[in-house]
Amino acid sequence: MPKKQPSNNLLWQYAGLASQLMITLLLALYLGGWIDKKIGIGFSLLVWLLPLLVLVATFMKLIKDTSKKK
Repeated sequence: MPKKQPSNNLLWQYAGLASQLMITLLLALYLGGWIDKKIGIGFSLLVWLLPLLVLVATFMKLIKDTSKKK
């Protein structure tokens, strides 16, 4: 009797989430640096602020999507 293969759907779902998070963080870093240069601020404000906002929004969406429905 052949063994039943485990489903890789959950693995692919997490891999997609991780790649989406990495791409949005890299994009936020790039845009933050670009906007900081355009504005001419002496310190890197948006390079720190935009990725932080991306992380907060992503984790809020993740918690909302995985919370149990009543």
